[in-house]
Amino acid sequence: MSFNRTIFTLTLSMIGIMQVSLSIAQEKINWISIEEAQVLSKNNPRKFMVDVYTDWCGWCKKMEKGTFKEPHIVKYINDNYYAIKFNAETKEQVEFNGKSYKFVKSGNTGYNELALAFSKGKLSYPTIVFLDENYKVIQPIQGYLTAQKFEKIITFFGKNHHKTTPWVTYERNYVPMQPAFVKND
Repeated sequence: MSFNRTIFTLTLSMIGIMQVSLSIAQEKINWISIEEAQVLSKNNPRKFMVDVYTDWCGWCKKMEKGTFKEPHIVKYINDNYYAIKFNAETKEQVEFNGKSYKFVKSGNTGYNELALAFSKGKLSYPTIVFLDENYKVIQPIQGYLTAQKFEKIITFFGKNHHKTTPWVTYERNYVPMQPAFVKND
């Protein structure tokens, strides 16, 4: 009888572990459009995090498959930002903050003017752009970011440390959300 009870308890434990693993694995960033973010921010202001990418960008795909899948990163972004994916080469006209941005042909491809505005004139992919609650660019961050580095950045802007603390000081004193990130990048 005790052997059967042990097997039953172990089976239930395994099912519970599998369910937790599945829920963590399915958790993802709640990416929304620029238009949706503007509508939502009218009643619930919060910062914006914009992933400016292109379809051909290998480092963009690496961030998507790695950094943007880390459960603690996903949770922090979903809790503190409106997350927007913006294809820098979109040919559709985009309305943002009362202004229209169009596609500009350049060489074999081109770019949308909003990507240029978000990146402060320096197109590079990926670029993560942080905007305040009033749609003003706080800072574009260019290049691939590991989860460890990205965690520091999203908390720096998310908690408004950028208003009072120099980045070097913040980074030096940063205490990671995840103990595994104690090592340096």
